[in-house]
Amino acid sequence: MRRVLYKGSEILLFITAMFFSPACDLQSPFDYKEGILKGIISIGPLCPVETVPPQLECLPTAETYKAYPVSVWTTDMKTKVLDLSPSIEGYYSVTLPEGQFLVVLKRPDPGAGGSNLPESVVIADGLTTTLNINIDTGIR
Repeated sequence: MRRVLYKGSEILLFITAMFFSPACDLQSPFDYKEGILKGIISIGPLCPVETVPPQLECLPTAETYKAYPVSVWTTDMKTKVLDLSPSIEGYYSVTLPEGQFLVVLKRPDPGAGGSNLPESVVIADGLTTTLNINIDTGIR
């Protein structure tokens, strides 16, 4: 019985040494560097005549945000990293790996309206980058 406990202790010691050894090829999950990209997506006007306060039918809905999809891409535009999914109020917050990215709007009608996109953003480890996005629908 004592021999079995000794072997179990050896195995536990070996596994512990492998995990905490600096020469080990295993990467700690804490080595992954990432930051946050956050902001507000504003879409408008949604009605020909805007009022203060806005009429309910002139406020963005989930369908409005889906109609103006905003995505994060690698800078070479070869890989889409993710789509931004804002709350009903337009707020978004995503975690991205450290690096440089391009935020792009796929406009439903390239001839109408405009936006402040595409925009290059740099994500730094442990930091938050803010990018507020303004989308003009072209409705007048």
